[in-house]
Amino acid sequence: MAELKLHGFWYSPLTLRVILTLKLKGITYEYIEEDRFNKSPQLLEYNPVYKLTPVLVHHGKSICESMIIVQYIDEVWPQNPLVPHDSYDRTQARFWVEYADQMIPAVKPLFHIISDDEVREKAIERVQEHLKVIDNQCLIDQKFFNNGDHINIVDIALGSVIQFLVTIEDLNQLKVMEAHKFPHLYSRFSNFKDSPIVKENIPNSEKLIACIKLVREKMYAHS
Repeated sequence: MAELKLHGFWYSPLTLRVILTLKLKGITYEYIEEDRFNKSPQLLEYNPVYKLTPVLVHHGKSICESMIIVQYIDEVWPQNPLVPHDSYDRTQARFWVEYADQMIPAVKPLFHIISDDEVREKAIERVQEHLKVIDNQCLIDQKFFNNGDHINIVDIALGSVIQFLVTIEDLNQLKVMEAHKFPHLYSRFSNFKDSPIVKENIPNSEKLIACIKLVREKMYAHS
């Protein structure tokens, strides 16, 4: 087995993407927990551009950015493939992976405490516009987000973002992903988070919220 290490934050949805991929593939790896406010010299060396997690280190070489890592793992370890075999289906999967990443900047403002009601409502509306697209366009007669009855690359990309959104809802007592507004998405996400691999690796909700509160306090203190 080649030496494989993952540098990450346990509470990060981006780190979760890589962990789920490694678990689905049955790959053994060493996990290295990083401190957001005191990053290791190794992390800074492996990701000198962004200095962020997750970073996968394989044979001493680093791969950065969560979905690039997921795609790398899928190419190197072909068991339990995450990308459809059909060329057209692969392009559709990549489209929705990119869309999931484009959702992150819309979700991020809700991470913070927004005291202005109008600003908060506009931020929620921006996220809900994305959710509506997923509900209407991505989720058509499928158990998960993309293609078939097993977890794939679109599930990992979108599911991690929705999981983060749900956590933010609990953290700030918001209503964003309402079942009656996004019935397909709500149902598919329930299937996703209830699958054994996902259920075993999603962080405990109470622990996660407590950690995010602490991270947020430190971020405000450093600003």
